[in-house]
Amino acid sequence: MEHIKKHAEKIKFAIVGGANTALDFLLLFVFVALGLNSIVANYLSTGLAFIFSFFVNKSFTFKSKGGNVKKQFLLFMVVTLFGLWVIQPIIIAGITGLAQPFDWNSTVVLFVAKLIATVASLIWNYLFYSRLVFKKGAV
Repeated sequence: MEHIKKHAEKIKFAIVGGANTALDFLLLFVFVALGLNSIVANYLSTGLAFIFSFFVNKSFTFKSKGGNVKKQFLLFMVVTLFGLWVIQPIIIAGITGLAQPFDWNSTVVLFVAKLIATVASLIWNYLFYSRLVFKKGAV
């Protein structure tokens, strides 16, 4: 039980991440079923999931009561997008490049690379959300 208490924030972060991913997928398919183009539907679903993620992480995961919400949202956006658009592509390019001489199945290599990149960006997000975006005692 002490182990769970010690890591409660990380567990909550994982739960919110899972719920956020499920919401993104659900909204994507609902919007497509309603007749929206899949690209437009994806922008809407990821945008709404992103907003959901911010507010649930703020209130549930990190229990951030105060602070400048606009500043927190901007920092949240920068941290998240850096993970998605900088860290993930670098890792994916690095792993796929290293695997190239081995003539492995490119789909499997991409899957493994994306999985590793996702874990790296989740670690990045958690560290910067907890220490910068929703820092305890920040005004």
